[in-house]
Amino acid sequence: MTDFKEMGLSEALLQGIAALGFETPTPIQQQVIPVALQSDDDIVALAQTGTGKTAAFGLPLLQRIRPEDKHVQAVVLCPTRELCVQVTNDLANYTRFAERYKVVAVYGGASIETQIRQIRSGAHIIVATPGRLVDLLVRQAVALDKVSRVVLDEADEMLNMGFRDAVDLILEAAENRQSLWLFSATMPDEVRAIADTYMRKPVEIGVATRQQANADIEHAYYICRPEHRYDALKRVVDAHPGIYGLVFCRTRAETKEIAEQMIRDGYNADALHGDLSQSDRDRVMQRFRERHLQLLVATDVAARGIDVSDISHVINYGLPDEPEVYIHRAGRTGRAGRKGVSISIITPKMEERIRLIERRARITFARKPIPTGPEVCERQLFHIIQNIREQEVQRDQIAPFLPQIFEALRDLSKEELIERFASTEFNRFLAYYRNAADINVGSHRQRGDRPSHGERAQAAGSAAQQRLFINVGHMDGIQKKDLLSLLINEFRIPKHAIGKVDVKRTHTLLDIDVAFMRDVRRGLEAFDVNGRRIRVNEDNGPSHDKAPRDKKKKRHSKTPVALF
Repeated sequence: MTDFKEMGLSEALLQGIAALGFETPTPIQQQVIPVALQSDDDIVALAQTGTGKTAAFGLPLLQRIRPEDKHVQAVVLCPTRELCVQVTNDLANYTRFAERYKVVAVYGGASIETQIRQIRSGAHIIVATPGRLVDLLVRQAVALDKVSRVVLDEADEMLNMGFRDAVDLILEAAENRQSLWLFSATMPDEVRAIADTYMRKPVEIGVATRQQANADIEHAYYICRPEHRYDALKRVVDAHPGIYGLVFCRTRAETKEIAEQMIRDGYNADALHGDLSQSDRDRVMQRFRERHLQLLVATDVAARGIDVSDISHVINYGLPDEPEVYIHRAGRTGRAGRKGVSISIITPKMEERIRLIERRARITFARKPIPTGPEVCERQLFHIIQNIREQEVQRDQIAPFLPQIFEALRDLSKEELIERFASTEFNRFLAYYRNAADINVGSHRQRGDRPSHGERAQAAGSAAQQRLFINVGHMDGIQKKDLLSLLINEFRIPKHAIGKVDVKRTHTLLDIDVAFMRDVRRGLEAFDVNGRRIRVNEDNGPSHDKAPRDKKKKRHSKTPVALF
C-alpha cells in the first residue's frame, strides 16, 4: 500500500496531510495506519525518530474520535514537554480541514488551572506527560473511564525516566479502553513488561528492523585524547562550514559546560537541558528552528520532541552506553529524504563501543582524522568563495552606492579585490589555527603530550621551546598557578605549549613553544605589577629540561633584566 488514499483515511485528513507536503506514507505508516483504523487490536510498533510515527498513530486516532461526544476519548503519553507540545501541534495540523477536534496539551511547567479549564471545556484528546496527568487524576480534575485508546509514545524513554508507576496508574484509570498502542525506539525488558501486562495479543510492527539505522546517514568518528575532546569538537565544527546540528552530551552539567564554552568562543550555540524553565526551553527551540542558532547542545532526554527536518549533522560528544540510543540520536539527521551525517568524538577506550554499534545496528563507521589547522582554513576559505559566488545581488538597492564604491576601490586590481574579500573572514580562522598542533591519536606530537626523556635529549639545542625571563617573581606576589591561569585562560595558550614554570623571588623563568612566544610576550608586557611594567626577554641559558645541575650553583641569565 503506497498511497494515503488507499488506507481509508477521511478526505478532510487527506487534505490536511497534503497541505503539509505528505505524499507517500513511510514504512511505519503503511503498517500501522490500516491496523489502527480497522481494528481494536493492541499495537506494538518499533520506530526510530524521524520515521513518521506521529502521523502513524495520530491520523487513525483522529479519525476514530467522535466530535459530538464531549469527553476525553484518547490519551497520548509522551516523556517530555517538548514532545508533548510537538505531538499536539502535529494533531492540530492534520485536522486543518477537518472538524475541530479539541486536543489539550498537559505538562509540567505550565499552569495546571488553565489545563483543567481546557479539559473541562470538552477535550477529545489529551496529550500529556505522565507526571502531570497523574497530578490531574489525584485532583480528580480528569476522568479516563471513557477513554477508548491510549498511546504510549517514546515508551522506552518514558520508562528510562522513571515513569513506570505513573504509566501503571494511568493505564489502570483507563480501564475501559479498547486498545493500547505502544511506540518505542527499542524494546528493553521494561517496555516488554508493559506489553505483557496490559496488552492482549498485540500486533507487532517493525520488530525485524528495530535496530537498523537510516541508510541516508553517514557515520564517522574521530579519536583524540580525553583532554582534547573540546578542541576536536571545534575543529570538526569549523571544518564543516554551514553546519546546522545537534551536539549530544551525556549529562546536564556537561551540556551547560560545552554550550557555555562554545558561546565564549564565538559560536552560535545554546543549551537544552532539564534545568531550563519551560519559557527558556521554548525560546531556545524557537531560535534553533529559525536557524538563529547554528548548534544546539542537548542531553538525550531534552532532545526528545525536537522536530526539525533539515538538521545536517549530529555530533556525539562521546558515545552513549547503549547502541539503540546512538541510533536514536543519529536519527535526528537524514530526514525527509535528505542526507545526514552522524559524527562521534571519542577517546581510544571508546573505540570498542564503535564496533558494538556497528554489529548491533548493521552500519559501518568511517574513522576520520581530526582536521588540522591548514585543512580547517582551506575549507572555510572555499566556503567563503562559494557564498560570494551564490550571493544574491539587490541591484536596484545597491545601484545608487556603486559609483562611490567603484571610486573607493578603483586603485585595486581584480586580484587584489578578490584577495581582500576572501580574507575578510578567512583571517579570523588563520589567526586561530596558524600554530594549531595535530591532536590526532597516533600523530607524531599531540597537543598536551609531554616529550619523553629520550625525545627531550634528542631535541636539545633545537628551537622547539624557548625559555623566557620575566622580571617579576614571588616578591611581587606572583604565584605559579596564577601565571598558568593567565596563559591558558586569558592568552589562550594551549597546555602542551607550556613547559616548566619556575617562579623565583625576583623573577620567573618560563619555557614556551616558540610558536606561542610572541603571544606570551605581548600578553604579559601589557600588564604592570605594583606600578612596574612587566618585561619579558629571551633567556639563552641552559634549558630546564637538561640534566639538573649542582643545586649549590647559582643559575644566571645571560641577559639579565634590571628590575625597575
